[in-house]
Amino acid sequence: MLNILILCTGNSCRSILGEALINHLAGDRFRAFSAGSHPTGKVNPNALATLVRNSIPTEGFTSQSWDEFADIKIDIAITVCDQAAGEVCPVYLNNAIRAHWGLPDPAHVIGTNEEITKAFQATYDALSVRIHKMLALPIEDMDSADITKALNEIGSQS
Repeated sequence: MLNILILCTGNSCRSILGEALINHLAGDRFRAFSAGSHPTGKVNPNALATLVRNSIPTEGFTSQSWDEFADIKIDIAITVCDQAAGEVCPVYLNNAIRAHWGLPDPAHVIGTNEEITKAFQATYDALSVRIHKMLALPIEDMDSADITKALNEIGSQS
């Protein structure tokens, strides 16, 4: 089983959705975690509501620092926000395969409840498409360079 760390600056929305989706869909292939470089300290309630609407369990999610994972071997680190992609990752991630799947932050959407719900659902849907594409890859039979290339290509689509 490969460990995947989904990174975002605040670790309250996109990274939480990515962690939840991977753990829900990947079976025994991957185990996902999420973290932030500057975590907000709380999971956005709209992210949890999005998981509930899509029948994904919501227990156990926390907004936490990437420092929490220094003692866990991370095989793949995926950034989901442009700010985190530009930050210097912790030393323990030096050997991890890195990819970027930038998505707009739904927490920054200002509008009606319906508009906010649509923004969170769009983020969930985009992550779902990308994660399904990742799961279709024969990652266990690929080398690091090919995995990096394939994951970055997935992130540049949709």
